[in-house]
Amino acid sequence: MCISTGEAAFSGTILYCGRQHHGEHGLVHVLGYQNTAVNLADGPNAMLLHVPTRHLTPRHFLSAGRSGDVLRRMVSAVEDAAAAADDIVWMGAEPRAVQVFDHDVYTVLLADDPTAVPAALWQVPPHRRPDLDPELLRFYAEHFPGHTIVVCCFDNAEARRAKPLLLWYQPLDPDRLTVPALDSHTGKAPDLDATVPVDHWVLFSTDEGAADWGAPVEYSGGMRHSLRGFLPAAVIGRHYGHGEALPNGDFTISHGDLLSGDPDRIGRLRPTRR
Repeated sequence: MCISTGEAAFSGTILYCGRQHHGEHGLVHVLGYQNTAVNLADGPNAMLLHVPTRHLTPRHFLSAGRSGDVLRRMVSAVEDAAAAADDIVWMGAEPRAVQVFDHDVYTVLLADDPTAVPAALWQVPPHRRPDLDPELLRFYAEHFPGHTIVVCCFDNAEARRAKPLLLWYQPLDPDRLTVPALDSHTGKAPDLDATVPVDHWVLFSTDEGAADWGAPVEYSGGMRHSLRGFLPAAVIGRHYGHGEALPNGDFTISHGDLLSGDPDRIGRLRPTRR
């Protein structure tokens, strides 16, 4: 479940957001994203993610290294205890140059002004360079002011080998955790009035919970210390799928509700035009 620049099928998506007090960077949010992608476009493709922060650089992206199963281990921690929720509730600067760099199998573009992305596409290798619909970029500019837009360019063979995308950031609102889950796989702007099928896990964490909060996560040995400092000791979450469909939007939870440890308090967030 995400937005792509061309036709694609995404399955087995895992979305994660954690609130963490980091020894060096202070209070941060950590975003995790992983799926299985099949490119149905004639050429290269890309995933677009809107991150609620005003500042991202390549140093905010974390290498999974040999710990490519880190998000799946979080899923394993909550799988048996995940409750089926019956209701999903609705919640209602000057541009910098686009930054372009390679991360895992992706060429990534970071922009706080989405309309500046096309002028930077020449820096993407031809086998990963997607066609971008101006309507899609205008949608992000109108609905996500103050966010950083992440464009992950890929070709089909590389996407199947992708490790989880992990990054940390200083959030716009430290007390609201949100994962990007808007859905459109046609290259067009998403239909905000649509109901969309879902097939993914949604996970959240905090390091301020009680001693028995959440499901403890067991990580593999040999994990880099630099990565471990951004990861949670426990998570909560649930699976959305098995024929389930939801109104188009992101997933969100307040930190106060997160501390309750109840995944039924996860809500849907629909963007509004600025």
